[in-house]
Amino acid sequence: MASDLPDNHRKKRKMQKYSTPNNEVTPFRKAAFKSREDHRKQIELEEARKAGLAPAEVDEDGNEINPHIPRYMSSAPWYLNAERPSLKHQRKWKLDPNNKNCWYDRGAKTFQADKFRKGACENCGAITHTSKTCMERPRKAGAKLTGKNIAPDEKIETFDLDYDGKRDPWNGYDAASYAHVIDRYEARDEARKKYLKEQQLKKLEEKNDSDGEDGLNVDEAKVDESKQMDFAKVEKRVRTTGGGSTGTVRNLRIREDIAKYLVNLDVNSAHYDPKARSMRGDPLPDMDPNEKFYGGDNQNRISGEALEFKQLNVHVWEVFDEGNDVHMQAAPSQAELLNKSYRINKEMLRSKAKEAILEKYGNAAAEDALPRELLLGQSEREVEYDRVGRVI
Repeated sequence: MASDLPDNHRKKRKMQKYSTPNNEVTPFRKAAFKSREDHRKQIELEEARKAGLAPAEVDEDGNEINPHIPRYMSSAPWYLNAERPSLKHQRKWKLDPNNKNCWYDRGAKTFQADKFRKGACENCGAITHTSKTCMERPRKAGAKLTGKNIAPDEKIETFDLDYDGKRDPWNGYDAASYAHVIDRYEARDEARKKYLKEQQLKKLEEKNDSDGEDGLNVDEAKVDESKQMDFAKVEKRVRTTGGGSTGTVRNLRIREDIAKYLVNLDVNSAHYDPKARSMRGDPLPDMDPNEKFYGGDNQNRISGEALEFKQLNVHVWEVFDEGNDVHMQAAPSQAELLNKSYRINKEMLRSKAKEAILEKYGNAAAEDALPRELLLGQSEREVEYDRVGRVI
């Protein structure tokens, strides 16, 4: 029994489970973990590379890697055993020794026979497949019996693909093969527009006839007026893996607004990230705030609901440090209610303290008249007190 084995035997079996025949630990056991400080330095280095303050990263071949390329694209898969970031796995791998694109020649034929050959398909007569795998329509009398209409032989090719080549779902996809689908949808849209225009013209003619006017005098500008109403719309096809649909998206950008990177053309001004379209810093810090229309994306983080959300996070951290089981991501409603009750109780305590101070010392800003002894109670008579506060 495994339980009766000594500890050293159990340990030896466990090491054999995670080791190679050469007694070397497999790569997935050598997972390198970064500390929080190393992770922070890595993020600062990436930001400096994007800003142009630090040199770009170099791959194994000595080529510079664009700092705006995401990490999940520049990091090679684990099965390639790459020591550093590279873009080799993103390049075309379907290449022959002559560096030409090669893939299966779809629908290509090689030889057209005149008569039936032994071992060929009994249905169509092609030598490259059997009757069981034949893709033609089953004939009433096959080519073996009639010896007529012999189908040409298909072109058979074999490729020696690597790991990711065999598992690529888009392997051999030709984008030009999708053109007929787009043409069909565009023809359908044109037919729909034509039909709607005819229906609208028909309604206008009926209305003019009912009013006693000539139905032929139709203003074309009125027909296209409905289309002009949608000048701010942008038609966008939204396609997903589950099927896809066509949606209409409003163009929210006002063309009169100046782009962020054109506010200050100085190269040393605030950094603009073109991939995220963000400018965190203020491009014009010395400008009058009353005349400034854009002060950087950071101004949105310290105003409005963003500031309230930060205060909520800080309160949850403080409550958790005190020993309460509160988590912002796990139970956001609980954290919100706890923060709300905390603010209410804090305001009540503050108002009670204020009332106690006013009751004890009075309110000089109140509209009630002050007592006469307070108004005329001052004098130049010297009064001496002891340490306890009694008059000597």
